[in-house]
Amino acid sequence: MNRAPLTPGSVVAEAAVLADEHGLESVTLSALARRLGVRTPSLYSHVRDHAALLDGISTIALGELAARIAEAVAGRAGRPALEGLAQAHRSFAHDRPGRWQALQRRAGPAVVGSDAARTVVALTDAVLRDYDVPPSERVHAARLLGSTINGYLSLEHIGSFDHREPAPEVSWRRTIDALDALLRAWPTAPAAAP
Repeated sequence: MNRAPLTPGSVVAEAAVLADEHGLESVTLSALARRLGVRTPSLYSHVRDHAALLDGISTIALGELAARIAEAVAGRAGRPALEGLAQAHRSFAHDRPGRWQALQRRAGPAVVGSDAARTVVALTDAVLRDYDVPPSERVHAARLLGSTINGYLSLEHIGSFDHREPAPEVSWRRTIDALDALLRAWPTAPAAAP
């Protein structure tokens, strides 16, 4: 059986599948080479190193997450848009666990500067504009959203909420309610220090 020739894109795409099936920690160049039926050194003509491979997975993940967010917030404003944004993150974390893990690591410059990263930032900014968060404060609000959503998803992922009532879904809705209330009452920026 003839196999299609490997390309940088096909190598990274297969690494993303491997991450979803077995966790991001399972993505090594040797494991990927075995999966692709090639010798490990042959992968270096397609990816620079392990860090570049993980950055490739992060870029794929950002693109897929951006598409989910765009669909979830389209035509919505305020709390419905916030809920769509948060739910897009949550469904992505559940559906693509390895790719989501790739977004929980320090990304390289290529990932940070990617079109997908800019899209996620722009969509998050659009949700915050609906709350009248001043432009000078949006970076703080975006960090709060990211920290809260990713923190919740990290704890949910490792089963931290499985040992006590109420169900995690109830707490998730309360978390969105709390974020909505906080964004509606966003404090004014403190005066600059003399």
